[in-house]
Amino acid sequence: MKAIPRPQRWDNPFDPDMTEADVDRILSMSPFREMNLDDFPASTPLGGILRNDTRIRRYQNGDIIVREGDYGNSAFFIMSGSVRVVLDGLPTSMLGRLEPKRKGFFRAFAQLWRNHKEPEVRDTTRYVAHSGVRARDDEGRDDRIFLQDVPGVLDAHNTARMEAGAFFGEIAALGRVERTATVFAEGEAELLEIRWQGLRGIRRRDRKLKEHIDALYRKNALITHLRETPMFRHLSEEELTEVANQTVFETYGDFDWYTSYKTMAEESAANRLAKEPIIAEEGHYPNGVILIRSGFARLSQRFGHGHRTISYLGKGQYYGFDEIIHNWRQRSEGETLPVWNERGNQPVPLQYTLRAVGYANVLIVPTPIIEKFVLDPDRENPRIPLALLPPPIVVAESAEEDVQQELTRLEINEDMLELLVENRFINGTATMMINLDRCTRCDDCVRACAVAHDGNSRFIRHGPKVGNYMVANACMHCADPVCMIGCPTGAIHREVHGQVVINDATCIGCSTCANSCPYHNIHMVEIRGKDGNFILDQNTNAPIMKATKCDLCIDQLGGPACQRACPHDALRRVDMQDGLKSLADWINR
Repeated sequence: MKAIPRPQRWDNPFDPDMTEADVDRILSMSPFREMNLDDFPASTPLGGILRNDTRIRRYQNGDIIVREGDYGNSAFFIMSGSVRVVLDGLPTSMLGRLEPKRKGFFRAFAQLWRNHKEPEVRDTTRYVAHSGVRARDDEGRDDRIFLQDVPGVLDAHNTARMEAGAFFGEIAALGRVERTATVFAEGEAELLEIRWQGLRGIRRRDRKLKEHIDALYRKNALITHLRETPMFRHLSEEELTEVANQTVFETYGDFDWYTSYKTMAEESAANRLAKEPIIAEEGHYPNGVILIRSGFARLSQRFGHGHRTISYLGKGQYYGFDEIIHNWRQRSEGETLPVWNERGNQPVPLQYTLRAVGYANVLIVPTPIIEKFVLDPDRENPRIPLALLPPPIVVAESAEEDVQQELTRLEINEDMLELLVENRFINGTATMMINLDRCTRCDDCVRACAVAHDGNSRFIRHGPKVGNYMVANACMHCADPVCMIGCPTGAIHREVHGQVVINDATCIGCSTCANSCPYHNIHMVEIRGKDGNFILDQNTNAPIMKATKCDLCIDQLGGPACQRACPHDALRRVDMQDGLKSLADWINR
């Protein structure tokens, strides 16, 4: 038996070339020099964070640092020089992305005989030029996208300058939300890139940096998030601000959950559940409404010696409101409550346990704030009509009865729900579901996909099954598309309507997206020229690789060809973000 050292967090530093001299230089800059080194534990000292969780990056004029709409896991500190933030958005063509154009009827029809006989044929002339954007090799370490006409961008777009000492990108990094603006270098600029683990570590130990980041979030994002939540829509700006000031930010789970998921998927269901951090526990006092800002959370209830999954929550959904309403009604004077059962009018604790599935970023609005701004404890001027509030909670006679009631409400088989949550298919906005009772294995769906993609099918009619249903190996166009994190050129990106697509012209074949996808739905392929021969790297003579996957037929009339081609309505693209309503409607049709 071979013994090896236990893996440590910093076994793989962000930049192996970072030196102690670089760390000392960073520590000499504000705000790092004002940080108290004694506030950091010996296991993760500030110097260690800077040595292992940061890297120094140098940009030339016009280099794009982050793109609007991208997902990232790092923030940036400007060490020298300046950058420009584009406030009104750049055309997608200038960001190295694909401008989707739907094929006309005759061109779509001609695919039946015009597609190439060889697989993965490419027109290499498309790799030569892009409108307003180019790739720049920085000493062979990565490929940068840069703007060709910086003066034109400055004249045509509203921009703001950020100079040395400023942070940006921290909110998107900590919350795994899309970048809200494009930032590019103005002249030569030197930036410190901090991956989210290091940023989180510094934020926990340095009060000023935490307050700075929290203030930015409250100013730029939290108010908007609260305003979009139904229970807060009636509040004034002043009231929203007070709610925001009392809201607590918390993160649970592993931001990089996809890196360990493939290994963890082989463990038992009980072990996987035990590794999901508890956000709120069944039986505890409801001390606030928990809003899911990003990621997913599992609702489960005790059953026998374990737990059974009841449902799941995603971005924009919340938990704890029903219990707070019930208890507030029970305490209120002058209201006659209906007798639901002998225990119906008693205060209730949280009915379910809420766990982070992989990773969840949550906001917690304390119960007193909910009662003050949403429920109005004085009862003189009700904020929300009582008829619109959820009814008192009916406490079930047994856990089994409660679980069954909830599953009946969802109209989803318990085994189906477990499959979707355990395998994290709940991440999908276009998950391919196949009814095996209706499917005749005619492969019309596969052939239709191939016709729509120059003879190359973009999915495999294979995948995990439960009962008479199968989840096929096809890109799900995830709500949390971890495949997009780390793409050096932005080739893989999200379109306006949610499709996650790859711009073949700017894909450099690095495999980052394929390695990150937890569902094995992105594949690297060897590409060919129009003559049918492989396209080779002129330096190594190895075949050029490109990433490929389902694009939801973004350029086809009528949408996904696979779904349209099924003669028996056995295949459906299902959005899992509506609380399983779409899936239940399809299953129970």
